[in-house]
Amino acid sequence: MPSPKPSRADLLAAANKTVPDVIAASLNVLFCGINPGLYTAAIGHHFGRPGNRFWPTLHAAGFTPRLFDPSEEQDLLLLGYGITNVVARATAAADELSAVEIVAGGKILEEKVRQWEPRFLAVLGVGAYRVAFARPKATMGRQPEPIGQTTVWVLPNPSGLNVFYQKRLPDLFREFRVAVVAEHDDHRRTKGGTGGG
Repeated sequence: MPSPKPSRADLLAAANKTVPDVIAASLNVLFCGINPGLYTAAIGHHFGRPGNRFWPTLHAAGFTPRLFDPSEEQDLLLLGYGITNVVARATAAADELSAVEIVAGGKILEEKVRQWEPRFLAVLGVGAYRVAFARPKATMGRQPEPIGQTTVWVLPNPSGLNVFYQKRLPDLFREFRVAVVAEHDDHRRTKGGTGGG
């Protein structure tokens, strides 16, 4: 059931709050936002703002069988997907984060990835990835540097404020999903046809 719309007071009170990760061991994909917005922190569910295109894009790209409401985020775990952020604290806009904070968040994220070992880490925002992992020339798509056994992939930030990638977002997520499925199939073949979905 969709969360009630937060009031202005709720939004103001949400500054610096955190939203719990949606995470489990050995996920197919751990999606990683930059940090929660105030609307997301106020309702307590990732990518919660109505204008955010994360959930519609997941569905359009074939990751989910239908359009999920942010309140259904835990259901992603059943599909082999999870959600975290580079920086945990909520702000009105990502540009309120300092480079120092993003770098520190990158170190925490790397530790998290090594602990939970998802097959893919999908960082949603090339600018944040460049700063967090000291890769100033990184571009969209598969990154040459994994984290342990985890393949890193960079996708656009699905925020409604990011108009540059608005039309290409489903295609870029779909291209990523093709890579995830292909690697999953290769993994099953090397394991003799066994392994979970």
